[in-house]
Amino acid sequence: AARGAAQSKGAGLSRQQILSLLGIGFVGYGLSLGFQFWGTRLSTAANGALITSGAPVFIAIFAYWLLRESLTPARIVALALATIGVVIVVFDPQDIRLGADVMWGNIGLFGAAVTWGLYSVLVKRAATQGIPTLSITVMAPAGGLFVAIPLAVWELTLAGERVGAITPGIVAGVLFLGIVCTALAVYLWNKAFELLDATAASLLFFAQPIVGAVLSAWLLAEPLGVQFFLGGALILLGVLLVSLPMNKGNVS
Repeated sequence: AARGAAQSKGAGLSRQQILSLLGIGFVGYGLSLGFQFWGTRLSTAANGALITSGAPVFIAIFAYWLLRESLTPARIVALALATIGVVIVVFDPQDIRLGADVMWGNIGLFGAAVTWGLYSVLVKRAATQGIPTLSITVMAPAGGLFVAIPLAVWELTLAGERVGAITPGIVAGVLFLGIVCTALAVYLWNKAFELLDATAASLLFFAQPIVGAVLSAWLLAEPLGVQFFLGGALILLGVLLVSLPMNKGNVS
């Protein structure tokens, strides 16, 4: 009876499952996003785009380690092709900085890539254990509060940060980021990991620079050069290669 009562809380989730989701959120929304913001602040946006593009590689490694997904030569080649493709799309020698002045920022961005890879695989494992994607998406962010709240208090007190004017435009921007870019996007990301092998789903990460470049061309009239089409072709080739029927995901 006690067990049934525990599972009735949190939309049928047991206490152990809730704690597991909080741990997943701690990794993804606390550590990974924290590293992302910290790294971008101390480094550059271009460095962030380049370094965090390594996340799918770490997803494949963690999937092999935690889920026993096969890491076949075809999958390794697919990851390599897609990674080279995204580097070609985002890489500009004039924007990338690797000096000592951005070292800690680059380390933070590397940490973001590693922890996002771990978060994604933990989501896949939770889904294979029967936890619904919607429950993962709703419950996990609470785990990130254990990192976000102390850091916010530190920023507003010891670090001396100040909250600027809150205008209707700021509110609309925050709502868009929260609803569209976070809630909806993360649900779709988590759903992909429920339906696909983690290694295959990881290549969807590489759609970000492609979509960003297309939106820049559409909304900002920025030209799409040979670099974009070459990198995009390599990313597409990697996605197609990892999607071949002969690539089985899990092994017993």
